[in-house]
Amino acid sequence: MTRNANIRDEALTVDVRPPAVILCEPQLGENIGTAARAMANFGLTDLRIVNPRDGWPSEKARAAASRADHVIDKVQVFDSLEAAIADLTFVYATTARSREVAKPVQGPDEAAAKVTGLGAQGLATGYIFGRERWGLNNEEVALADAIVTLPVDPNFASLNIAQAVLVCAYEWRKTATNGALPFVLDTEANPPVQKDDLLRFFEHLEGALDRVTFYRPIERRPHIVRNIRNIFQKAELTDQEVKTLRGIIAALEGRPTRPRKDQSDQPDDTPEASSE
Repeated sequence: MTRNANIRDEALTVDVRPPAVILCEPQLGENIGTAARAMANFGLTDLRIVNPRDGWPSEKARAAASRADHVIDKVQVFDSLEAAIADLTFVYATTARSREVAKPVQGPDEAAAKVTGLGAQGLATGYIFGRERWGLNNEEVALADAIVTLPVDPNFASLNIAQAVLVCAYEWRKTATNGALPFVLDTEANPPVQKDDLLRFFEHLEGALDRVTFYRPIERRPHIVRNIRNIFQKAELTDQEVKTLRGIIAALEGRPTRPRKDQSDQPDDTPEASSE
């Protein structure tokens, strides 16, 4: 499992009860495994299976789960959908087709808001997913409180189980964590460049371009300089990036980069190139 070195607390903290994922009569162990992997990606662990065709446990499911063993190890198997949802308070049926059953129909974002709100009260919720070939039947949809469907192309609406689980799980976690990302740019380690350093970089670059007669015709120099400065202004450069750029210019000019302290005590105002 890949680990981020610096994970933000906001992305780790989920203060609401997560929903269960119920797979109704899945046919292939591989599909169960990939659904478990999608759940693990977004912090869901309660996977319930109703009458898996090839039985349980399944080594194919474990292999396809790609080390989401903590989900596979907790799988519960049921003989009926009624038994699988008996302890839940609110359940969504996922389907890509309109149904004869009259129920509210919501998108995955609306469903996530509902599930998150109930989970914040400590109430148990779940999403029901149907078979690979034909999904859920009307009797199974009738057991749900509402329908969740995705804004797919109606002419090609079928998703595999793992895809459908992933979309619902993604929307749930995004809602439950207010969209907190696991990591962002560390502005303390990568501070933005100060304007005086940026201006010195401009002067360095523009002087180097003068020496190779880049500005042609010379009358257009002010216009070209303005365009070049605008390019770098929009880049929102960090302090280290500007040092690296100045080192690149110095190298192209054939000037030595700043020597290390253990190499020379000779002062040199040429910026140091860096790969950081």
